[in-house]
Amino acid sequence: MTAIFITGTGTEVGKTFVAASLIRHLRQMGRTVEAIKPVVSGFDPERAAESDPGILLQSLGFPATLPNIERISPWRFRAAMSPDAAARQEDRRIEVDEVVAFCQSAIERRQQILLIEGVGGIMVPLDQQRTVLDVMVALKLPLILVAGSYLGTISHTLTALDALFRRDLSVLAIIVSETPDSTVPLKETVAAITRFAEPVIGLPRQQLGPGEKPTMGTLAAFDRIFGSF
Repeated sequence: MTAIFITGTGTEVGKTFVAASLIRHLRQMGRTVEAIKPVVSGFDPERAAESDPGILLQSLGFPATLPNIERISPWRFRAAMSPDAAARQEDRRIEVDEVVAFCQSAIERRQQILLIEGVGGIMVPLDQQRTVLDVMVALKLPLILVAGSYLGTISHTLTALDALFRRDLSVLAIIVSETPDSTVPLKETVAAITRFAEPVIGLPRQQLGPGEKPTMGTLAAFDRIFGSF
């Protein structure tokens, strides 16, 4: 049994796309998988099914109802801004210790595999002083780092890895989620990052339905990540 934290080099790089792909793959392997995304900004309750927690729930086989979303994402904010700024717009604040406690409770209750999806990039602020990185340091879980394939992602990815390694965090894999309309081929980005770190997995941005699978190469890479669990 294990828990894994999915983080990203920035916002909109494909963390939820990767998490949903991993969930579907694990379920098809017959594994019991759960997922939470404690903090969400840019959340519109009128479009709950299209939200990040809504997508996770549907990948898990649950309807994207507001009660189900509340269960996996207690801190939700309407503004598409950093979580601390989005919270201020609603005269609220994020108690980071409570976020850590929520994650720890889910870790303790998990049946087999738990995926925890972060919000934004690794150092997006949650309050006046702490970032998502502080949550990861407190939890000390193995990580999957998600990056895009856009021009500039190589530097962003290596910078993120440096910050993670300096805090003795374990990175299971780097998954490069293809950026739509990127001028840089996905395989070129994967090859460049592989010169500095591994394993690096390229995930084409194909739209997968509930019964569809990623490519065979991606499946084999997923299996390498979870084979020891």
